[in-house]
Amino acid sequence: MRIVLPQSRRALLLLAVLATLVLLLGFVAVRSGPLAPVKVTVASIEERAITPALFGIGTVEARYIHRIGPTAPGRVASLAVDVGDRVEAGQVLALIDPIDLDQRIAAATGSAGRSAALEQAAASQVADASARLALARSEAIRGEELFRGGWLTRTALDQRRQALAAAEAGLAAAQANRTAATQDRGRTGAERAALQEQKANLRLVAPKAGLVVRRLAEPGTTVVAGQAVVEIVDPGELWINARFDQTRAGGIAAGLSARIVLRSRIDAPLRGSVLRVEPVADAVTEEVLAKVTFDAGAGLPPIGELAEVTIDLPARGRTLAMPNAAIHRIGSDVGAWVLRDGDLEFAVLKLGTEDAEGWVQVLDGLGKGDQVILHSARPLTASSRITVVDKLP
Repeated sequence: MRIVLPQSRRALLLLAVLATLVLLLGFVAVRSGPLAPVKVTVASIEERAITPALFGIGTVEARYIHRIGPTAPGRVASLAVDVGDRVEAGQVLALIDPIDLDQRIAAATGSAGRSAALEQAAASQVADASARLALARSEAIRGEELFRGGWLTRTALDQRRQALAAAEAGLAAAQANRTAATQDRGRTGAERAALQEQKANLRLVAPKAGLVVRRLAEPGTTVVAGQAVVEIVDPGELWINARFDQTRAGGIAAGLSARIVLRSRIDAPLRGSVLRVEPVADAVTEEVLAKVTFDAGAGLPPIGELAEVTIDLPARGRTLAMPNAAIHRIGSDVGAWVLRDGDLEFAVLKLGTEDAEGWVQVLDGLGKGDQVILHSARPLTASSRITVVDKLP
């Protein structure tokens, strides 16, 4: 036997079920859905000593790079070293075929011999002109005496005077020729010495002990004057070309200690120090450049490896500080969400230095004991409802 409910009673039952479902859905939405309060963790503004630290990233580079090549054009005859070889000072690295340099040295040697012969001939001419001048001077003096005694005519005296003047001019010309021959011999000698020096430079040697890092030419390659054939670096003289944000690099200076974490040795940081701060910053990336050296005894990494550098800046006294995780940027304002009387408020802050532990100096905008939102499950707004928890999942 089936019981049939009246139409009004069925409607009331359906409404009751629907109301229960709506209440259940509302409860779920408010407690765990999109309308639920945002779970947050809080931190208090406190006084503490700040030891600022500056973080940057750089690459390991050689402090000195020796690019070794010939001073005259030639063809690479042989290479005695390869990449990765260690060399000693004075060790032969490569030999360059001089092409026509030997012929040019032979021509310069012939020119030098010719100049020496011309200088010797000019010296003989000077001796001959000196003898002629001495004879002409003696005859001119004798003619003056004979003319005063009436034994010589005026015409004959003038002839002797003219012969003396010609002898003096001849001596001056011979001396000028000797000077020119001497200078020409010096020029040809210098040319020959320069060519010989060029030939000596075609034997490429290591200027100091180091490590071969590049071979820029192979045997048979023709190179021009000044073109590098081999690059050598001293593996004991490496530094890091590090970059730091200009907005945080106010206290960086030479001599500050640094902690270096290499990509290949994340668990074994090295110690170093700032050698110098470059006078020219990078205007495009807005970064300050600095050279950071390794302390003695540190195992040096491969050239070109990335490194993270943390520089310890001068310590500050006790000051108001907050965790940097609480800092947010809204538009052009930098600040933090503050919890005041259960309500959220975004406080614009004036911040100072930051240490390696993540604490930031608070110069203005908050007081001691103020609570700021450290982490939140979702982005916050001024109208967000929140619930404070010990930690977020």
